[in-house]
Amino acid sequence: MTVSSPAATLGTAGAVTTAGVLRSLNVGLPRDVAWHGRTVHTAVWKRPVDGPRPVRRLNIDGDGQGDLAGHGGEHRAVFVYQLGSYRYWREALGRDDLEPGIFGENFTVEGLADDEVCIGDRYRIGDAVFEVTQPRVTCYRVGIRLDDPQMPARLVAEHRPGFYFRVLAEGAVQAGDDIVKVGSGPEGMTVAEIDALLYLPGRSRHQVARALRIPALSPGWRSSFQQILEQKDGGGNAGLVAAGPPPAWSGFRRLAVARIEAETPTISSLYLADPGGAALPAALPGQFLTLRLRPGATDQPVLRNYSLSGAPGSGQYRISVKREPHGAGSGFLHARVRVGDELEVGAPRGTFTLRPGSAPVLLISAGVGATPVLAMLHALAAEKSGRTVWWLHGARTPADEAFAAESRALVASLPDARRLVCLSHPAPGHDVDDQHSGGRLAAPVLSALDLPRDAEAYLCGPDRFMADISAALVALGLDAGRIHTEIFGAPPAQTPGIAATLARPPHQPAGEPGTGPLISFARSALATRWDPSHGSLLDLAEACDVPVRWSCRTGVCHNCQTTVVAGTVRYSPEPVDPPADGTVLICCAQPGEDLTLDL
Repeated sequence: MTVSSPAATLGTAGAVTTAGVLRSLNVGLPRDVAWHGRTVHTAVWKRPVDGPRPVRRLNIDGDGQGDLAGHGGEHRAVFVYQLGSYRYWREALGRDDLEPGIFGENFTVEGLADDEVCIGDRYRIGDAVFEVTQPRVTCYRVGIRLDDPQMPARLVAEHRPGFYFRVLAEGAVQAGDDIVKVGSGPEGMTVAEIDALLYLPGRSRHQVARALRIPALSPGWRSSFQQILEQKDGGGNAGLVAAGPPPAWSGFRRLAVARIEAETPTISSLYLADPGGAALPAALPGQFLTLRLRPGATDQPVLRNYSLSGAPGSGQYRISVKREPHGAGSGFLHARVRVGDELEVGAPRGTFTLRPGSAPVLLISAGVGATPVLAMLHALAAEKSGRTVWWLHGARTPADEAFAAESRALVASLPDARRLVCLSHPAPGHDVDDQHSGGRLAAPVLSALDLPRDAEAYLCGPDRFMADISAALVALGLDAGRIHTEIFGAPPAQTPGIAATLARPPHQPAGEPGTGPLISFARSALATRWDPSHGSLLDLAEACDVPVRWSCRTGVCHNCQTTVVAGTVRYSPEPVDPPADGTVLICCAQPGEDLTLDL
């Protein structure tokens, strides 16, 4: 059963010392649990077992994980929690029902405190050898198990997260086995220190750099710390979720329509300017504007997001809008807005932006999805970039190819750029040149182009198009982390462990209408009044079937971080680490006034 000998795995171990005792060995397989009207698939329920159990590379015999995205895998094979923390929580919570396994751990141990054990430390327990890889990733399920929804935040705030083992040598273990330390991790950074470095404020770049020098640190945490180290502006915690720079203004600002130009029979560009003639703050290439439109004098405002398509830093903003059948927003802009009219506009926002560097750039789009990547092409041309650039675009017919002359000129201005437009329905007799081809922009086209495998790829278009192109690029050898996509509508939900149900379009919540501030979900085209019975903005969004993303539900993980277009919030409870300016953690926030969210 042993996959590698301890001697071969450990190298020079140094002094061998007894560090603790394995007091309880706990296992549990995933099961469905009813929670708040939903079904959660979880293995957080662990039970002690007697006698020896084989520990294998991915788990213990009889054990499993319900959510492999957040738990399990080679670097999270065995979860460890300490009796010292049990004693702490019994007193802090005033509970006497905390039995081994209730924190979801496999090993309940005496010793191995979070403020003493270091990432990279190695231990022999029974016949197996283990290496410490990361702290616990806190999520809402430990709160379910302890019937205390604040536990994920308290585990972090009070520096008692527990930690994961990687299995270096498989073998049998059992309760009562001594825990023998056989090696120390480099840098000497404790589990509690590493946990605070990611989740709590006050981190230093020096400490982050130290953490990245620990070979045993799991890939997920390594990626998070790398993002923090590379963060240049924008505030917030880049290790948990990406955030752009703070918005140039809060709420909505009136901008005048300075010019309107037809790009295709269905796409028109609107140039927006400050009514007083001042230059507008520069946007990042790829960002979008939120417009609050009023099609009728008494109608509910219509909120729409439109990517900026013009040259960043020009002093004006350009959006290019496709008229959609029965589209309230696009129909209003096309049919009723004229030069000189003023529109209510939110500041440029969004994290789908061109990254600096020297790597090749793939700008791939379909239809009106060309708008954000066109802004990126403008930025590359303005700086006379020497990067290798590919402009790949899909359109139905020659007449539907937006920005044809513009993109051709921009590509021609760059020293190392190529352009290919795929026409799925070329007109009869249309002259297909070296920059056009017939057929859809799809995997076979990409495979024939000899694209650079080290490129940063930026994709925008219909959802299916982006999914297919992303898969094709990965198949060609591109790193999935270098493939960036922009979604016009609501992004997909992330509700870890929740059993799938039939998706419903966003709607008003059940029951009597609220009487509080107006909450507008911009991407979902829904506005509803707040009622305190919902508890948080996340609860309200879920009651409306607005797609949301979350994990801890207590202000720790930042998965629910959402852009605030207009309005203010208050927190209860306060988040462990504040989010970036211009954003909100909806899992623990309530509105302070009328609020517009990018959801």
